[in-house]
Amino acid sequence: MMTPKQCRLIGAPVEDGAGRRGCEMGPSAFRAAGIAAAIAELGHRVTDLGNLAPAPARPMVHGNAALKCLPEVAGWTLSLAEAAYQASAGADALPICLGGDHSLAAGTLTGLARRAEETGRPLFVLWLDAHPDFHTLDSSESGNLHGVPMAYATGRAGFAGYFPPPPARIRPENVCMLGIRSVDPAERRLLETSGITLHDMRAIDEFGIAPLLRAFLRRVADAGGRLHVSLDVDFLDPTIAPGVGTTVPGGATFREAHLVMEMLHDSMLVGSVDLVELNPFLDERGRTAILMVDLLASLLGRRVLDTPTRSFRS
Repeated sequence: MMTPKQCRLIGAPVEDGAGRRGCEMGPSAFRAAGIAAAIAELGHRVTDLGNLAPAPARPMVHGNAALKCLPEVAGWTLSLAEAAYQASAGADALPICLGGDHSLAAGTLTGLARRAEETGRPLFVLWLDAHPDFHTLDSSESGNLHGVPMAYATGRAGFAGYFPPPPARIRPENVCMLGIRSVDPAERRLLETSGITLHDMRAIDEFGIAPLLRAFLRRVADAGGRLHVSLDVDFLDPTIAPGVGTTVPGGATFREAHLVMEMLHDSMLVGSVDLVELNPFLDERGRTAILMVDLLASLLGRRVLDTPTRSFRS
């Protein structure tokens, strides 16, 4: 059983990195779905730190004319890195970043890497997402900067002078991507030599999700590492989680997702969590927000046998 944690909720109402509006309402939707109560019921302490604001944007021009909201996302990255660093202080700390689109991970990853570097424990990342988000500023064709955080956080070239200098970087070999099923050609080329462990949905179908995750958790434990979990709504199949602007068919099922969370709980390795890409404007009666809260509860100790019955009928 996980020892009681000091869970610190960080609202990140950022939608500048996404291709459509609505993610800025994500933190409010998580709160309305009862995230604080769900955590407290499991015996953990909860502090809601409120919503962050981005650092002031500074003018910048990039050679890739497709890029959208570059100054704004850079400002969010700076403020989120500091917030994640501060919220991760203490042996029992468990910062939970409530998004907001996945560009927020550029800040949380580097802020947490700074904390890990200071404490002498390597930081590992479990990336639960349909997309690797491994574009650089030069390679992005859509210009949506929720597609770049992992490239930035692992030290790929091309961010200097635009994004803030990262206080620390993630070692690519400490990253496991699970559930990937939408990769652009430029990302594929970069990933091939990156050192990142990538398990797409074919691997999950062929081998099962448990053996793939178990092998990664063993690596984290053997290294004495601290694990960050970045959970994107589109990791889940859109039939169970419609409240996201980047739907990709064939995602994780309800049972697979809860199994992942229960295995993470049993590992006792998780030290921080991102919940990202929730777009309440696209949701159905809050069902995606509620599911994400239920998944977090499983990670924090709720057994699937104890999952409450939900009804979305009027």
